[in-house]
Amino acid sequence: MDRPEHLLALADRCESAQKPDRALDADIYEALGFNVRRKPSHLVGRRTPPGGIYQEGSLWKTLGSVSANIDVAVGLLRQKAPDWRWSLQSMAVDEAATFQALVAECQASGTIGALALCAAMLRAFAGGPAAAAPASAPAPARAERESDHD
Repeated sequence: MDRPEHLLALADRCESAQKPDRALDADIYEALGFNVRRKPSHLVGRRTPPGGIYQEGSLWKTLGSVSANIDVAVGLLRQKAPDWRWSLQSMAVDEAATFQALVAECQASGTIGALALCAAMLRAFAGGPAAAAPASAPAPARAERESDHD
């Protein structure tokens, strides 16, 4: 699977997840270019960080819970794409809260705000709205040009 397809598949996992997932956290960090060491289940202890560690420069840091914590997701987004615009809002539908995120014109939703933000961020890294749009949909710029000539 090439990089854009992998990022889009990971975005789909974020949107379909019902709760935070440490394996998903590690997959997101890896997809964004970090070197990740996952915690082996047989070495669980107080000093072993949950989920594993990732390398940033020459330091190893505890893997952030990007699928659970909006602050971690925003921090990762700001680190990897500081100039991108983003938004996150809560939507109440039939007494169930869902979240809608928009990152660099890529939209996603999720049951948790952090998951929605991660999904939108991954879609943006995959190549923007064109990468996530169906092939049959006309490009907005093309539709405007055709209407100008009528």
